[in-house]
Amino acid sequence: MSAGEAIAGGGDPLEPATRVLASPADPADPAALALLEAGLGRVDLAAPAVVLPDFHHKDDKEMPSSIAVATRSAVWPLLTAPSVNCGMALVALDVERPPADAITDFYTRVRERFPYPPTYRRDLTPEEVVRCAAEGARFAADRWEVDPAELDRIEEGGRLDLERFGGAERVRRELPWSVLQLSRIRFGTIGPSNHFIELQQVDEVLEPEVARLLGVEEGQVTMQLHGGGGSLPGDVGLLFGPRRRNPRPVRVQMAIQKPLYHLARARSRAELRRRLALYFGRDYPPVERDSGEGERLLLANAMAMNYGFAFRLYAYASLRALLRASLGVREARLVVDSPHNTIYEEELDGERVLVHRHNAARAYPAARMRGHPLFARTGQPVLLPGTNRTSSYLCVAADGADASLYSACHGAGATVKRLVSRGLSGDDPRRRVTLRYGYREPGPIEVGQLDDRGVDEALGVLVRAGVLRPVARLRPFAVLN
Repeated sequence: MSAGEAIAGGGDPLEPATRVLASPADPADPAALALLEAGLGRVDLAAPAVVLPDFHHKDDKEMPSSIAVATRSAVWPLLTAPSVNCGMALVALDVERPPADAITDFYTRVRERFPYPPTYRRDLTPEEVVRCAAEGARFAADRWEVDPAELDRIEEGGRLDLERFGGAERVRRELPWSVLQLSRIRFGTIGPSNHFIELQQVDEVLEPEVARLLGVEEGQVTMQLHGGGGSLPGDVGLLFGPRRRNPRPVRVQMAIQKPLYHLARARSRAELRRRLALYFGRDYPPVERDSGEGERLLLANAMAMNYGFAFRLYAYASLRALLRASLGVREARLVVDSPHNTIYEEELDGERVLVHRHNAARAYPAARMRGHPLFARTGQPVLLPGTNRTSSYLCVAADGADASLYSACHGAGATVKRLVSRGLSGDDPRRRVTLRYGYREPGPIEVGQLDDRGVDEALGVLVRAGVLRPVARLRPFAVLN
């Protein structure tokens, strides 16, 4: 392998590899820290990696969740999730809190429109897949009649520019056939697990002026959704990295597609050897950004991100129509949409670096949002949900967000569970309940809520570090997951 294709590690040996943002009540897990630090030895850190609140490791993932890692030139997909552009969105609604029968009707319509397990219905043509990958949310807004002004509420405007890679024509050449075909189905599907469609009410406004600018007010009903980026990001991720969670159909697909994508397209023996070493061994080393393979990887990442933006905007457009039919919503407005599994090229201390975020949202303060029609005044909005039994928070990035590589945890679910298990958090003193709907049962079950100690613990760490400012507290009353 040539020296220009893989990164073996680097950075200042006197500088600590990690900066941990945690609290005494919820300290970072030592085993997960050790796993992270072992991986960090393989990349050229531009700054200490940041461990955020809600830090934990899932057995089916290569690296722990809730991290941000900035490298000088190494691109390493293992530092984020297998599928980039999993993300969350918050939607403000213009209705009073609806009755239970209307809520049931809404979630019934959602299950009919986006069934799970999903069907093999073709939602997109091959050309529409290409346009999603090339144009992102801009294509989705035009195709499904979303006001273009709402694109300002999406991170990066819902599109990474591909012109430096060759634009849409390069996308047509690069997208493998099986990936293109599978990306036509299941478009917009949210599904179960930790993904959800939650109805909430604004319980408290903490920064009235910022809330007003964002279009949020006390008592308002909101919808928060957490969903992936669709088939394309997951398939592209498997082309460039090993993944622990690999169902048999995916293994069969990749056994055919990976050699065709990487090896059959090699233009020389040297390139063939490089790709064998990078993508077909057990090691999967980081890739040098300024190399031919680095360009391919960054192009694939950008295509996946764009498809994910289009995927989630289509979900929003579809859910908006169902809200009108079931709840009588006249106006639904996107407050924010942001991903939390990303690889971005960003500026850090005057240097162009690569920031890898795994289950961590980008948090740019107002000073880094210059030119944005709204966020230059407020800072970038950040969603910090707890669980469907606790409050969630709408926040904005604060001026000290550089302390976390401009990153925030994407939620506090693990923190909530840990504090409950240790007896530090318990039932909601007001005995509120959440109507929880599933994909198999037609009706809901009532689930008793918890206090907010867990989500407040995670938020408090970021507030004290100067990373976030809470704007509004949102309380759930119904969820589908």
